[in-house]
Amino acid sequence: MTESLDRGAKRRSAPPILQNAFRPFFLGGAVWAALLVPLWISEYLGWTGFLHGMTGHAHEMLYGFLAAIICGFALTAIPNWTGRAPVAGAGLAGLFGLWLAGRAAYLADGGPWVSWLDHAFLPVLSAVVIREILAGKNWRNLPIAVLIGLFTLSHLAFHFPEFSGAAIRATFAVTVLLIALIGGRIVPSFTRNWLAQHQPAAVEGLAPPMQRFDMLVIGLTAIAVTGWTVFPCAAPTGLVMMVAGAGQFARLARWKGFRTFGEPLVWSLHTGFLWLPVSLALTGASIVLPGYVPAAAGLHAIAAGLIGSMTLAVMTRASLGHTGRPRTAGRLTTLIYGLVHAGAVLRVISAFQANEPVLLISAAVLWSSAFALFAAGYAPMLWGARPPVRAPG
Repeated sequence: MTESLDRGAKRRSAPPILQNAFRPFFLGGAVWAALLVPLWISEYLGWTGFLHGMTGHAHEMLYGFLAAIICGFALTAIPNWTGRAPVAGAGLAGLFGLWLAGRAAYLADGGPWVSWLDHAFLPVLSAVVIREILAGKNWRNLPIAVLIGLFTLSHLAFHFPEFSGAAIRATFAVTVLLIALIGGRIVPSFTRNWLAQHQPAAVEGLAPPMQRFDMLVIGLTAIAVTGWTVFPCAAPTGLVMMVAGAGQFARLARWKGFRTFGEPLVWSLHTGFLWLPVSLALTGASIVLPGYVPAAAGLHAIAAGLIGSMTLAVMTRASLGHTGRPRTAGRLTTLIYGLVHAGAVLRVISAFQANEPVLLISAAVLWSSAFALFAAGYAPMLWGARPPVRAPG
């Protein structure tokens, strides 16, 4: 109790940007995402060479951008799960500094001693997550800590050339499972809350989160993505992935997302989660029917579609709610959702068109613009203090 009180006092005395993990990490991650894709497209077209090839592009999208968003979400959600005060102040500044140092170290390509700075962030994050969950005796969320630990291990494996391909697939696999697990909680829960306020009659029959069916589908998805990591070209892997995709679509259909079109902050979660069955189906089809479905289609359905849209759906909602703003999407937020989905769709289409440059550039501009708009539009609330609470009447 004393530790929690001390941490709470330190948090309140810290500048707003360091009072919650989502503030620096959502902002930093969004800025980095907005820069990364244009940097990669310019390198792909032979104009620049900042990212050191395809491996650099994959590294920074996964262990730079995505790792920042996972950190911001996890360290913001865990206090709600455990009742402990959030990581804030100097500790949060140090963690964000490690993330920044990792980005600089990887881009500098300054040899092994410099590159090891890139390895520091994720092990520290994993240790913090495990500590917070264990200290709060929050056994229900131990699988989240395990998945973040696997994310950390896949990053270490990435730096061994003979394992880099499997490490990338493993990282995508972990991310798919995190979204299947956490998204499977928050999408139906937030939908139920919104329907209870706006369409009470529609709540009846809405499937609650994490029933036996959900756990079976998540288990099947875990088998599918594990098989993809280890046996990426095996036909059984592709078949299991397509069946898992059908199961995830069935989960989504039970949450009545079509009833939430009145609030983009809610329907964005449903459209984001829709990329999960789509990406599983495309990845499976690329294994079973490689002559018809390119592997890049499934890969970018996960990266640009599932990860891009779900991160923004969560980032916008969490940023509004945790800074004391109404949980409703304005025009800017709705535009952000439209841009990220449009960019993802074009990126998947471009995979079927041999990465035609006009499609690639268009997809990059749309997708990156979504994150740039988030950074520009949400920076004041992430950097600044919560608005004062107005007295009723």
